[in-house]
Amino acid sequence: MQQPVFVLVHSPSVGPSTWHPVADHLKARGHQVRVPSLLHVGVGVPPFWPRVVSAVRDDLRHVPGGSPVTLVAHSNAGLFLPVIRAALDHPVAGSIFVDAALPARIGPTPVAPPELLEFLTPMAVNGRLPRWTDWWDEADVAPMFSDPGVRRTVVEEQPTLPLSYYEQHIPVPDGWDDHPCSYLLFASQYEDVAAEARERGLRVAHLPGEHLHQIIDPEATAQHLIELARTP
Repeated sequence: MQQPVFVLVHSPSVGPSTWHPVADHLKARGHQVRVPSLLHVGVGVPPFWPRVVSAVRDDLRHVPGGSPVTLVAHSNAGLFLPVIRAALDHPVAGSIFVDAALPARIGPTPVAPPELLEFLTPMAVNGRLPRWTDWWDEADVAPMFSDPGVRRTVVEEQPTLPLSYYEQHIPVPDGWDDHPCSYLLFASQYEDVAAEARERGLRVAHLPGEHLHQIIDPEATAQHLIELARTP
């Protein structure tokens, strides 16, 4: 049976370099990997979610038609998995949420809850927000990085998204989760989301760390993805 291609979807709040170390470890284990770039999706006016879908579809033109894929989404990229899956020509063998937000059970999913929008709105200048790592104090940011070079790459790559990106609602196609779905938990802040994932019947694994733990321990992250991608 053909192994699915791992499609590592980064949060639009950061950039593809947050997945590159994991991609390297997966490739070293013999897996095919794609890391679509979503750095441009905040350019222009809403809606933004169709640009996320198009970016993944366009990147998968490099993968032969009919080849199965495993979608892997980090952070708020998890909200886009249903619309990505619905738009792909490739069969989706599984979806893995990595320290990620979950789509609503029914109806459109808000990208940000009201309390986050209340936190973000005063930061916007001419409708645009600072880079994601600039939202937080150094005490919150520093533990997410163990290597100064990696931190520099991730920080400098980040887009400055419009506030309207976080005000959007993303459609949730019916039946999107009728295939194997899993959740990989890193940070304690996502424990409630992981608990909801378990309630929904998703397989849940835990690799303790901070929210960007995939750049701290890419080898262990890759191993967990391989295990979660296996058909139970």
